[in-house]
Amino acid sequence: ERRKADNIKFAIHLGDIVQTPSIESEWKNADRAMKILDGVVPYSMAPGNHDMNVSTRDSSLYNKYFPTGRFKEEKWYGGHMGQSNDNNFCFFNACGKKFMVLNLEFAPPDEVLKWAAKVTQQYSEHLVIVATHCYMRNEGRDTGCANGYETANSGEQMWQKFIRKQPNIFLVVSGHVLGVGLQTSTNDAGGKVLEMLTDYQGLANGGDGWLRSLKFIPGENKINVTTYSPLLDQYNEAPGETFSLDYEFTIPQPNSG
Repeated sequence: ERRKADNIKFAIHLGDIVQTPSIESEWKNADRAMKILDGVVPYSMAPGNHDMNVSTRDSSLYNKYFPTGRFKEEKWYGGHMGQSNDNNFCFFNACGKKFMVLNLEFAPPDEVLKWAAKVTQQYSEHLVIVATHCYMRNEGRDTGCANGYETANSGEQMWQKFIRKQPNIFLVVSGHVLGVGLQTSTNDAGGKVLEMLTDYQGLANGGDGWLRSLKFIPGENKINVTTYSPLLDQYNEAPGETFSLDYEFTIPQPNSG
């Protein structure tokens, strides 16, 4: 209902689509919910730790209900890694800029980060948003979500191995832990990277429908952030929920030497 009025270009799901990855009725419910967006607003998905068996990387039901085939005919869907839709990328244009949303599975293994680096470099003229389930905590990058899982990478490891090395990544968004968090880091090219946690699942009624919106305003070098619940029809005006960020929307050139 707000697509035109708010000029919504893209919606990002941050994972934990269901509670129990092996219960198909939960996936049917999630499918019914997400179909509201089909053909209306471009959107992306990536599995969280509740959407897959992290030890075996089995995401069969996720890929039954949100397969590559669900999205491949959409002009904004860019592609995926391997045969599954666990890791994928999408595009949107806004404000005269080209954007790519790179969606990575929970605690992605090294092979996923290598694939992600190639995709990011392939689309070097795009401003890139990385969306993954676990990356930030309330006070900084996560260091523990990969514990106990072979080859998995935490948020801090993702930063060190992948994100800091890609000059066109300007934003990383994640969920996984209740609350909100924000920090600004500097990548190897000297560019600003905004790292954001948004997770309302522990609030009343599974989150009361709270949604976070980011409005890009390149003419003012601003990103305005708001938090709104269509269920409650109200905004959260708290400082951590409604604020403005400075960003110049330019891709820094990698440092030479």
